[in-house]
Amino acid sequence: MLEILRLIQSDIGAKSRWLYESDDPRSQLKTLATDGTLAMILYRLMQGSRRAHLPALEMLFNKLNTTLGGCVIGRGAEFGPGFVLIHAQGVFINGNVRGGADVKIEHQVTIGAERRASPTLGDGVFVGAGAKIVGPVTVGDRARIGANAVVVRDVPPETTVVGVPAAPVVRSAKGEIGK
Repeated sequence: MLEILRLIQSDIGAKSRWLYESDDPRSQLKTLATDGTLAMILYRLMQGSRRAHLPALEMLFNKLNTTLGGCVIGRGAEFGPGFVLIHAQGVFINGNVRGGADVKIEHQVTIGAERRASPTLGDGVFVGAGAKIVGPVTVGDRARIGANAVVVRDVPPETTVVGVPAAPVVRSAKGEIGK
């Protein structure tokens, strides 16, 4: 249980730094009152219940997250420390998804399976509002998924993708952004 409390603290600290550029006690207290934080905590309690082989509690925290947190995170989903739901409303994450540390997710995001194969997200990944990541894709470390992008192919590390289907963003010699 101590490990889960450390993960919760890590998640709240990461969200506090994202929102307020500080993880001092005042910023963390404000973070506790923001949208998405309850869903993050309920997810970690569900994860802890699974690790402790307490399926009834695992199911309870899963249902509370759906009802009170406004999102669905499958019971087997695993994310490392610093997991942040910036806004939780409408987030759907399949139970077979694997995510690294410092993953940040906006609202209305779907990270789902296709034919029982689910995405894997690296460390430091950002997923913009409304994005969809589907199937057996790997999103590399520090990649950024743009708002409303649909990711159906692997995303290399440190790459920003946008569009439907998602494609890397490139900068011209003049600094203009294009695909």
